[in-house]
Amino acid sequence: MANHDPISDMLTRIRNASEKRHETTKIPASRMTRSIAKVLQQEGFISEISEQGEGFRTELVLALKYSGKHRLPTIRSMQRVSKPGLRIYKNTRGLPKVLGGLGVAIISTSKGVMSDRDARREGVGGEVLCYVY
Repeated sequence: MANHDPISDMLTRIRNASEKRHETTKIPASRMTRSIAKVLQQEGFISEISEQGEGFRTELVLALKYSGKHRLPTIRSMQRVSKPGLRIYKNTRGLPKVLGGLGVAIISTSKGVMSDRDARREGVGGEVLCYVY
């Protein structure tokens, strides 16, 4: 079955795996999912990224992070903002601050996929892909 929104699929797989306290989750690999996973790793939401498989069946294996004695997920919420039916673009001044700076907005810019903090530092805007906190 064809997947028309791979970013939403990725976010849903991560959300479901973290709610069930899985150690890892597998996501179909693409340039976009790789770059989003790298941003999540840089921001400290996932611990490790590895690849499995060959060719068009390549999958990303993401090691999820948990904290505390009761293993609470580091990722509390993931929300898709820009959808295929309604794209949301923001300039540098309009970039959102998620939870007053505690969360991360992942932005697709002309300089690549990056967090909202990096986009402000670079002085670029772009498509707001999702919020993570």
